[in-house]
Amino acid sequence: MLNSKVKFLVMMFVGLAVMAFGGTAFAQDAAVSVEAAQAGATAWIAMAAGLAIAIAAFGGALGQGKAAAAALEGIARNPGAADKLFTPMILGLALIESLVIYALIIAFLLQGKF
Repeated sequence: MLNSKVKFLVMMFVGLAVMAFGGTAFAQDAAVSVEAAQAGATAWIAMAAGLAIAIAAFGGALGQGKAAAAALEGIARNPGAADKLFTPMILGLALIESLVIYALIIAFLLQGKF
């Protein structure tokens, strides 16, 4: 009877062997491979465009959240400074949002590649 470590190692080796040599079982003709490569490149461009806008929106949301939190904390500590903090906060939020819009434009440009 094998202990659990040996069973785990054997199963890992078998899994790696199946993954390493399983691709040869599904090999295709060269003509089909060229079309598949072009379709694969198109899929990667679409994936890059989607990831670009997702990462930009996530980063922009984090940046806007931190900027608004810092401004509101400053206003909470000194309510008299609300007028002085409001305009720079809005300007900062607009600049952060412009970076997200640039990412959206780049994503649209990548989408136009296919």
